[in-house]
Amino acid sequence: MRWVVALAAGFFALLSGPVPASAAPAAPEPLCTMKDSRIGELSGLVSDGSKLYAINDGGSKVQVFVLGRDCKVQKVFTDKTDPFDVEDLARTPDGTLWLSDTGDNKKGRLTVALLEMSPAGKVTVHRLTYPDGQHDTEALIMDKAGTPYLITKDILGEARVYRPSGPLASPGPTNLEKVGTVKISETDTPGGPVGSFGSVLVTGGASSADGTVVALRTYNDAYVYAAPDGDVLAALQRTPTRIPLPGEKQGEAIAFDPDGTLLSGSERVGEPIRAIRGAAASAPPVSASDGKPASSASGGSSDGGGVPVLPAAGIAVAVVGLGWFGFSRLRRRRG
Repeated sequence: MRWVVALAAGFFALLSGPVPASAAPAAPEPLCTMKDSRIGELSGLVSDGSKLYAINDGGSKVQVFVLGRDCKVQKVFTDKTDPFDVEDLARTPDGTLWLSDTGDNKKGRLTVALLEMSPAGKVTVHRLTYPDGQHDTEALIMDKAGTPYLITKDILGEARVYRPSGPLASPGPTNLEKVGTVKISETDTPGGPVGSFGSVLVTGGASSADGTVVALRTYNDAYVYAAPDGDVLAALQRTPTRIPLPGEKQGEAIAFDPDGTLLSGSERVGEPIRAIRGAAASAPPVSASDGKPASSASGGSSDGGGVPVLPAAGIAVAVVGLGWFGFSRLRRRRG
């Protein structure tokens, strides 16, 4: 009977193929502590590997703080532009910083804006309009081509995804188009200003240096998505790896180091910037055949080998049955 089982197992493995596993990220560990009183409401963060760039929530003028890996301020880029409510920060490979002036707690803004800051500190305003009313948005992700994606903060846990319908104008406005949604489920990770309710509220976004991994965060957790082709929208439709960020009092900042380490930070002076090593590598791998996570457990889904898992299982059972039938007949003949 052993040969029958072995045959079935081998046949099943041939059909289904190997299911690649993603690496588990390390637990969050302190990198440094934000002690500068000028950064009392850390909301956006990016990293170039040697320096960190940070912004406060809100503000009456544009300020980007350049920090060392010890969280000490080395330089401040300022501009007289008066933003309404800056919430997130992104950086493109050419060194341009993008401030997401998209906060709208009271849902009263006619336009929101992206503030483009050159490496020299010059700011260009790009105003934007939603196609379907006002939204409070705290997450910005820039794709490899420099297209911005805005992800809303939704109390029902279904964040909306928007991007410009054409090239950014200055001052604009440029129309935004809704291109998708992201479902965030409640978790039991402790922290945040509103307990477990905060675990469905998207408060920040980030992209890896090469654009092949993106992340969203809530007050309580981070979600890491594979984007092997740099397609942010496609990435956000995949199954992510959830990384708990316990104990952050008001966690809104998130960024990737160039080596794939994920950095997270909370508002308030005296709070740490924490590092999650191996975070980028933890994104579930994607099947080359259909773009879905190779580790997907949804019924009837393909595992990337070209044969659906459930049909393959049925074939394997059939092989076992046929083998047992033949073995039984052989025994009867010998008897």
